[in-house]
Parts: sequence; C-alpha cells; structure tokens
Amino acid sequence: MRRLFAALMVSAVAVGLLPAQGTSLAPAGRWPVKTREHVDLWLHGFAMVSADSSLVPLYRRGYRDALLVARNAASAFTDLDANADALRTTLGSRPNLLGAQFIALSFGSWADLDGTFETFIKSDGNARGAKDPMSAAALAQFALIFRTREERDFARKFALSLRSEREKFHHQWWVAESRRRDAALAAVDSIWQLTIRPKLQPFLNHIQQSDGQIILSTVLEGEGRTVTDDKKNNTITCGFPETRERAMDAIHCVLHELVGPLTAAAVEDNTTPAEKRSGVADRLQAAALVRGGALLAAKLGVDVARSYMTFYLRAAGREPGSDVAAEFTATFVLPDGMISSIDRQIAVAFGGI
Repeated sequence: MRRLFAALMVSAVAVGLLPAQGTSLAPAGRWPVKTREHVDLWLHGFAMVSADSSLVPLYRRGYRDALLVARNAASAFTDLDANADALRTTLGSRPNLLGAQFIALSFGSWADLDGTFETFIKSDGNARGAKDPMSAAALAQFALIFRTREERDFARKFALSLRSEREKFHHQWWVAESRRRDAALAAVDSIWQLTIRPKLQPFLNHIQQSDGQIILSTVLEGEGRTVTDDKKNNTITCGFPETRERAMDAIHCVLHELVGPLTAAAVEDNTTPAEKRSGVADRLQAAALVRGGALLAAKLGVDVARSYMTFYLRAAGREPGSDVAAEFTATFVLPDGMISSIDRQIAVAFGGI
C-alpha cells in the first residue's frame, strides 16, 4: 500500500496539492500537529468496511466495534450501512483499492476532496477534461487507483456513503470527540515541539524531511499513513490519543513512520527477488518499521524506548510483562542483518557510526 502511493503522489507534488490547513497549536513551528476532519471521515469509511488481520492493525484496535456502538446510540443509519456489504466484497477482491486511503492527505478540506471525487466519478475516470493543471493532477490521483469500471463503481458507492455518513453521524461525532481530546492534542504538541522534535532534527534533516505536518486521527493507532514529499512538504498521520496521559502514543507512531525510508532500504538490500515476488519482503517491512522505530526511540532515551515497545506490544494485542524488550523482539521478528542495517543508517543520520 505504501509503495502504491509513491506513484500516486507525483502529479500532486508537481502542482502543490498539499495545503497546510487544519487545527494546529504551533502553526509557525516546524512539523506542526494538526487535526483534519475530512481525513478522519475518509479513513473512517475504509475502517468500517475493511478486513484487518495485521499484527499491528491498520486502524485503531476495536475502532469499528466502538463506532458501531456510537452510531447505534445516535440511531444513525446511513448509506455506508446500505453499501457496506458491496464495498467490503470489492475490497476483498481488489486489495489495491486500499491505496486510496492516502488520497485524502492531498486535500485541505472535505469540500475540495468531495468536489474532485464527484468530478472524477461524473467523467467516468477521464481526467483530460480538467479545467486547469491542478484539477488534472487531482483527478489523476483518483484515476491511478480506480482504473476499471468495477473500481469506479466502488468509488461511486464510497462517495455516496461518505456524504451520507458525514451528514447523519460523523461530523457531529467528530466535533464532539475532538473537543473531548483537546487536552491530549495540547500534550502531544507540547511534547513534540519542546522535547522530541528538537532532538530528532538532525535525523529529519538527514532523511530529507526537515519539515512537514503531523495529523492526529481518531481512526488510527500504531500504523500511520505517510506522504513523503520534498524536504518541507511531508505528512504523517497517526493515532489521536484519548487522554493527555497517553500523548506519547502519538509520538511512538511518528517514530514508526519516520524510519520508513531506512527500513525500506534495509528490506530491499536483504531480501531476494523470490522473496519480493512472494510477499515475504512486504511482511518483513511491517516488522522492520516497528523494530526500526524502537531503534530510533532508543536514541531519545531508555524510557522512550521502553514506552515505545510497550505501546506496540499493546497495539499488537499483547499485554507486556516484566521483560518488555524480550517480548517485543519475540513478537516482531526480524533478521539480524536487517536490524544491523537499520541501526547503522540511524547512527549515520545522527552524525556517527
């Protein structure tokens, strides 16, 4: 899914479709922390109709069940309910459509995202009729994902479902839920800007991500969504903690996402062509991200590393015992050669080896 989106972003980068809008407590600083309702709505739609069997789930553990309870309490029945089975069936047969999750990160508002989506659907996937280069680039993002008539039918049902879901349930729920988490947002922003980011800045500069934005999402937890653009236009979307006491959870997810370029290189260099074709390399990449994030956390201190490992054990459905490091290593197994490769790259990024 991450590799698929690399191609998706090329045209968007060229015309600057990544506006810096949204809630932020530090708009003038580097890597501000924000929230974006339309990103959450988009991911919410996928979370409600996707199967999720990953060791570290693609969405917050228990998210779908919790939202079904909230929707029932609000007596909400929307087009997302009506279309759920059809959407789920198509996703099951065409997992490439999961790459569409990243599209929302390229838009600054629901109006922009929904308007472009509607234009794409009405044109039946033809981006040549766009009014200007920016519109053409935006439509091209959808065209790269929804290529066939069946996939565009999925897009049409998904668009209708999200509009109904937003109107009848999600907008009101999201506003209330975001207000409930205001203290957590402030805590994440403070820890990130005053403590973590300054320590990480040499690493960020080295991996060509000196600036960007962090979006906190109610849908995610340990598995983030990242758009790596140029040096200053990058987006990392991570879980939105429910309380200020859990603020470090978001930081742990950011560390997990930041090591992506390093872990991808380590997996590439330490797997055979056959392993890449069979999917072994993809499975190793998931573990490499978790283990690489732990190595990066260790650069920030023993306590941060232990907290990181505890968080990812819980994200994987494991309750940590007395030997967190041993349980972490046993849960997220990775060949020693890959661990050494990632560790060397992190050391170089911090100015030593």
